[in-house]
Amino acid sequence: MTTLAIIGAGKGLGAAVARRFGKEGFSVALVSRHQGRLDALAAELEQDGVQAKGFVADVRDPESIAAALEQATETLGPIEVLQYSPLPQKDFMRPVLETTPADLRGPVEFSIYGPVAAVHQVLPGMRFLPDDAKPSILFVNGGSAVKPGRAVTGTSIAFAGQKAYIELLHDELADEGIYVGQLIIGGQIIAGDDEKDPDVLAERIFALHSQRDRLRDQVSED
Repeated sequence: MTTLAIIGAGKGLGAAVARRFGKEGFSVALVSRHQGRLDALAAELEQDGVQAKGFVADVRDPESIAAALEQATETLGPIEVLQYSPLPQKDFMRPVLETTPADLRGPVEFSIYGPVAAVHQVLPGMRFLPDDAKPSILFVNGGSAVKPGRAVTGTSIAFAGQKAYIELLHDELADEGIYVGQLIIGGQIIAGDDEKDPDVLAERIFALHSQRDRLRDQVSED
């Protein structure tokens, strides 16, 4: 059995993605900062027939990300799919003229250092998966990843860097059969919405992984 690792797993989109991939036989490594919340989410998923376990890491600490993903591989099996989708902190979102160099440190650690650490940890294992595997590296971002917002400067700048990294990875890994894709979600995730319900978004994420025919999918804010 192979594993889906969700960095930034929570009860909304993360849980929906876990259930969607769990239906396909994936075990799920849930990664975030709070062990208690991870354990509660893993217990809920287990009730739905999804094998899941939580691993603590801080995305601003590359060593903790590497350690969590290594432990997940040892516990659940090889990581076939990595999803990087932590929710940015509110203090990253300052108006452009109020943003100082110090204000950009957190967003850059969060959106650039974290993904790079995660990719470096899982990539060697993905290269040794069986021929019938579909290794994927998936990113989920807000709308400022494609259209900067002057009131959310930190995420706008850091997401731009992450977007460049995603595009470089997509081109570099294509010949190895490792897919890299991104889902952009404009605005809030809304339970019950036709386009922004967590289950609907999880289906779009699974489609990126399974169809592998485009770099980016986008859900508009309207």
